[in-house]
Amino acid sequence: MTLRKLILPALALLAAVAAAPLALADRRGGDHDEALRAVEAQRAMPLAAILQIAQRTAPGEVVEVELEQEDGRLIYEIKVLTRTGRVREIEIDARTGAVLSVEEED
Repeated sequence: MTLRKLILPALALLAAVAAAPLALADRRGGDHDEALRAVEAQRAMPLAAILQIAQRTAPGEVVEVELEQEDGRLIYEIKVLTRTGRVREIEIDARTGAVLSVEEED
């Protein structure tokens, strides 16, 4: 088998893998775009401020952030890996910064 026959399929596979996250982001609409619009419209606090609240509530490494609409208000769901190795999910009101709940995951 020639080198050319190996390289072309490998390049095609690499291009498909690189494009997959972009296609997924387009389908989801992107939480970051919604968050930016909400901050600009003053319906949500900036993520940096929300992350500070999360760190005060459950210190550790943030492993996931989601922005969701629940009962007509925007809620940040933040998962934190604590220093003890537990994962805590913190729900924070995006507009006020109020901590709504803290749950430890199994």
